Amino acid sequence: MGLPSLRAAAWALRRACGPWTPRLGPRLLCLPPMAGNGEAPVPVGTQQEQDRKGRRGWQGTARIWEETEQQAKKLKSSEDGEQHRKLPKRKVVLLVAYSGKGYHGMQRNVGSSKFKTIEDDLVSALVRSGCIPENHGEDMRKMSFQRCARTDKGVSAAGQVVSLKVWLIDDLLEKINSHLPSHIRILGLKRVTGGFNSKNKCDARTYFYMLPTFAFAHKDRDAQDETYRLQAETLGRVNRLLACYRGTHNFHNFTSQKGPREPSARRYILDMFCEEPFVREGMEFAVIKVKGQSFMTHQIRKMVGLVVAIVKGYAPESVLERCWGEAKVDVPKAPGLGLVLERVHFEKYNQRFGHDGLHEPLDWAREEAEVAAFKEQHIYPTIISTERHERSMAQWLSTLPVHDFSATAHAAASPGTKVPRTLEGSDGDGGSD
Repeated sequence: MGLPSLRAAAWALRRACGPWTPRLGPRLLCLPPMAGNGEAPVPVGTQQEQDRKGRRGWQGTARIWEETEQQAKKLKSSEDGEQHRKLPKRKVVLLVAYSGKGYHGMQRNVGSSKFKTIEDDLVSALVRSGCIPENHGEDMRKMSFQRCARTDKGVSAAGQVVSLKVWLIDDLLEKINSHLPSHIRILGLKRVTGGFNSKNKCDARTYFYMLPTFAFAHKDRDAQDETYRLQAETLGRVNRLLACYRGTHNFHNFTSQKGPREPSARRYILDMFCEEPFVREGMEFAVIKVKGQSFMTHQIRKMVGLVVAIVKGYAPESVLERCWGEAKVDVPKAPGLGLVLERVHFEKYNQRFGHDGLHEPLDWAREEAEVAAFKEQHIYPTIISTERHERSMAQWLSTLPVHDFSATAHAAASPGTKVPRTLEGSDGDGGSD
């Protein structure tokens, strides 16, 4: 065999066995040195050993590729979920304004689609905007949702505040509002402490009640329609009567939920007064403002209703004093249409956290212009147009003669009877107009 033939045979063996490595050790076979060629021995492994190692290597590689592919699929399928989980979930408060006409109050009635509430639309918008998961919309406790006040059927709000935990996604307010009707708006958002609860941390609530001034027209002396104009003397009397509500009183006669001896029936009113009248669309209106620590269901509407009954001449002024006693007094309830939650107050929270460098004070000063614009666009026009077309105040006024303000359901309490006291402004059952 010539030298070229030997070299060809050696290269053929080299290709069959693969490159020589010391790791194969004694399991390799080497060609004997060729005489006179000076070539190093060529490693030779058995074909069976090489095939087995080759299969093992390809199986390992295949496994790695398979696992990598599965991981890629998992990452792709959960891309949205992972993206949200990476976003910070923080406790915030939202400043909410809404026109309550057509809604059965603020609070959501879980499991009932018959009575639509403001929270039904709000929670739906939160889910669709992507700032809360869908299961949080089904169980609001999972996002620690709480509202400052449970406004009643038909009652509006210019400054409702709700607290909840959300993902802080980009353009959060714009995305939520894009899924809300125009008569419900989120006007502001602020970060708060992790344990913040909008209902428990609220020091006071301010409502206003807008009504046509012919509600104060005396039943025997004045015109009972929109031609009536409120005189300064009558306005002075209205304010004198409203001032009687200031301080701490037993308001059990101003709600249907409390007995005369229940401590939570005692509520603290900081202020209540009627502003100067104004004319809209040929009809004169006035606004009654009331600020209190907390209110029970229908309390404000009954407070307004009793003053109207006195000013119109259906009830004596002495009925106000009787209302504080244990005797049950027939107090009329004014329509819900004109009642608006204007502002909620967090003075104690602001003092402690409002200037700590991490949180903002909850005063909504920057949002004042938007709040005023919302009232002008959605709340005032709704009250005025509804009063014109449905005449809710006029119809309610026609029921006042039916009330017997001298009759009581129970005998008056004896002079020595003491009404239990409690902390002023106790939230009681949390009910609110």
